[in-house]
Amino acid sequence: MRNLLLELGYSQSEIDSRIQEVWNTVFDQSSKEKFYHQQTDDLGCMEDTGNIDARTEGMSYGMMMAVQMNRKDIFDSLWNWSKKYMFMTEGKMKGYFAWSCTLEGKHNAEGPAPDGEEFYAMALFFASKRWGNGSGIYNYEAEAKSLLNTCLTHKYPMWNSKNGYILFVPACPDTDPSYHLPHFYELFAEFDAGNHDFWKRAAKASREYLEKSMNKDTGLCPEYAHFDGTPVLDCAWGDHGWFYSDSYRTAANVGLDALWNGTTQPLYERVKAIQNFFKDIAPCDYGIYKIDGTPVEGTALHPVGLLATLAQSSLAIFANPNADQESLKTAEHFVRLFWHTPLRTGKRRYYDNCLYIFALLALSGNYKPF
Repeated sequence: MRNLLLELGYSQSEIDSRIQEVWNTVFDQSSKEKFYHQQTDDLGCMEDTGNIDARTEGMSYGMMMAVQMNRKDIFDSLWNWSKKYMFMTEGKMKGYFAWSCTLEGKHNAEGPAPDGEEFYAMALFFASKRWGNGSGIYNYEAEAKSLLNTCLTHKYPMWNSKNGYILFVPACPDTDPSYHLPHFYELFAEFDAGNHDFWKRAAKASREYLEKSMNKDTGLCPEYAHFDGTPVLDCAWGDHGWFYSDSYRTAANVGLDALWNGTTQPLYERVKAIQNFFKDIAPCDYGIYKIDGTPVEGTALHPVGLLATLAQSSLAIFANPNADQESLKTAEHFVRLFWHTPLRTGKRRYYDNCLYIFALLALSGNYKPF
């Protein structure tokens, strides 16, 4: 994997030290800023510190971080907690994971969030490749395949079978651009051979969808969007047609796809656009925007997270052999700004610091497909 931080002049010892420092801040039980909680010897959960709950988003993120860092103990603790408390064995969403639980394991909701399922599946496949398969729930490969099969064949599937798009929630007619992970689907096609053709189609469809949901002039995308890429406004969950918290992940996903698979010209152009939009705005001044760039009242809830995703998106610029010098300069600016920005502290640190860890791993070549 390309180590962009090393290429930009940071030493390997500096990089390794930063990764370990960041990991310890979040996962070490003596850290005042941790949000991973080792509740028993074999049960652990990730706390959304802003909402005081455990979410499949964070649980599956934690598993991905753990497999990348070769921490099987933490991976298994998160997986045990997910299966014990979040996995639904009855009801109309049986076979999925309840997207939010109290820190004691009680369901706050009886429905899933598809970004959790896709991260669970990918982390499980990586665990299988890294550590091999055990028995029961530790047969990681079998668990991943079973979960993906449920996602595709359930009465309420997580992917639209016609266009190949992941849904915001099962049975919903809309999607979330930040859920589109073509780099995962390429690997699902390899690891989940029974559904190979669908995953290859989904990877292609998602890259094309990202192109149309990210505004060509600003690179901004909405949190939730229709299948034609236009923002979902005034839906049952409120107004999520703006560039806001969920949306930040989209450019980072384009960057990781570029790291693993190379970039496409249209998505390179979208990353150029979003970096140009933010290059003269200080992180403390990041706001809320319509996707055409018009400011909306309020400030970004997760400015450190947004900066981290902008830095990770630089991978799409550096992956293009024909990138122009101005774009390379801007991309380098975001990487260096990220490097000099510490983890977020306080109540809202969970989401920002998850995105921070992923960016640090990706930029250092340590977010690897196994």
